[in-house]
Amino acid sequence: MAKPGPRHTNNNPIPVIDLFAGPGGLGEGFASLLDARGQRAFKIRLSIEKDPIAHQTLQLRAFFRQFPPGKAPDEYYMYLRREISQAELFNSHQTEAKAAMAEAWNLELKKENAGAVRERITSALAGADHWVLIGGPPCQAYSLVGRSRNRGIENYDLATDPRQKLYVDYLQVIADHAPAVFVMENVKGLLSAKVRDTRIFGKILADLRSPHDALLAEGRQPAGQRRPGYVLHSLNRPPVDGPHAPGPPSPRNFLVRAEEHGIPQARHRLIIVGVRSDLEASPSPLPIVEKSVPAAAVLCGLPSLRSGISGEHDSNEHWVAAIQSGLNCRWEKNPGGSTICSQVARLLTKTMLSAVVPEFGRGGEFFRAKIGAGYEPGWFIDPRIGGVCNHSARAHMKSDLYRYLFAACFTKVHQRPPSLSDFPKDLLPNHENVEQAVRTGHFSDRFRVQLPDRPSTTITSHISKDGHYYIHYDPAQCRSLTVREAARLQTFPDNYFFCGGRTAQYTQVGNAVPPLLANGIARIIYNMLK
Repeated sequence: MAKPGPRHTNNNPIPVIDLFAGPGGLGEGFASLLDARGQRAFKIRLSIEKDPIAHQTLQLRAFFRQFPPGKAPDEYYMYLRREISQAELFNSHQTEAKAAMAEAWNLELKKENAGAVRERITSALAGADHWVLIGGPPCQAYSLVGRSRNRGIENYDLATDPRQKLYVDYLQVIADHAPAVFVMENVKGLLSAKVRDTRIFGKILADLRSPHDALLAEGRQPAGQRRPGYVLHSLNRPPVDGPHAPGPPSPRNFLVRAEEHGIPQARHRLIIVGVRSDLEASPSPLPIVEKSVPAAAVLCGLPSLRSGISGEHDSNEHWVAAIQSGLNCRWEKNPGGSTICSQVARLLTKTMLSAVVPEFGRGGEFFRAKIGAGYEPGWFIDPRIGGVCNHSARAHMKSDLYRYLFAACFTKVHQRPPSLSDFPKDLLPNHENVEQAVRTGHFSDRFRVQLPDRPSTTITSHISKDGHYYIHYDPAQCRSLTVREAARLQTFPDNYFFCGGRTAQYTQVGNAVPPLLANGIARIIYNMLK
């Protein structure tokens, strides 16, 4: 007779430990799930993140969650509006602030810290058996972009790159503490990554099934006696036939396409759910939406902004003058072999002639405005904010303003972003490899406009470096996406504040797991444990 599945029988929230937490996207999905009583179904007992600025964001959100759902204090919103400092906020609620600082731990997960991590997790769990481990080890060594960059490093060897062993620190916690369930997220590039002709993902799957033995093979010592192994599950619907049905999922079946599950972003990530083998339980698949959510559904309710101008004086008047100065440029008039079609040329002329500064200018870290959302307003909108946070437009060189303007107009006419071969010659970047890119098509999409009627492209940390891949679809705004717009596409609630400078904010958003997707995963895990 099969053993009964795991059951969480009391009314206390299920404990969660969050590793490599970043700004807390995966943890937010779990912590925001409410049970039938309207109480939090999960409780983050400990989240660990090495980046000090992401840790500040994590700690601030931990403070927010010390209060019952919907009961955050007025001082929290005063902080979002920049009316008080974080020190004043924490001083006004010292008990909750102390709990938040205990919950969010600024520490690098590595072999040398294994003992301290073991003690802290043991203390945080306080003897709980049915708990959940979540997190995604950093992926720079495996991502397609990272691997492309590594090929340019002389004598680079993935086998000696310490970043490709970061998942071993995740294994250490599994072997030491035997969670009932773990959820591990990572990049799609793992599927094809190899270490000396051996596919790394197959080894990771084998190690996750038997973490105790895997640690010993890595020269690490698990704590205590041998623990049960794990059965690995995909959150996709199992294939109905073929060699992998109904047995273990194939590696590619772990790939979750976020846009299929109600996320306004085409984000493809590997998500592995491990269930302790003695529990004999299986998660249900993630529900699939009938129609994908377009980018405009979450961006349309945010205030319009103008871009800034870098490298010269920036003001509302100067911005209008800069936009309208394109009226006399050769690329706008369409001679000299320019490829602008008549429809795009007319839209360009109309947009430049009617250039006007939006009501809120370039925006700011906070400003009062009426905002909305065309999708899941109950998830995104918090009227207590009284405005919008992290919504400031960055500055661009005047030449890039024209490229953004052209790209947005081209996209509006042709319903696709332009490739470099579509650009007028006068607007092509002054880079050595541009001619080759136009000829071969390699990296020819370096100016990518987000389409309003489709999910956005993947929001990555590269958005912190420039806005070329993240151009707003409205030609009149002539800019790249703000942090808040990127956060909306990542499905962070509007009351989720990102600390640090704008570059650090972009990086945090790009590295996160979409909280609304994580919330769907949390519901599946909760139903399984209940």
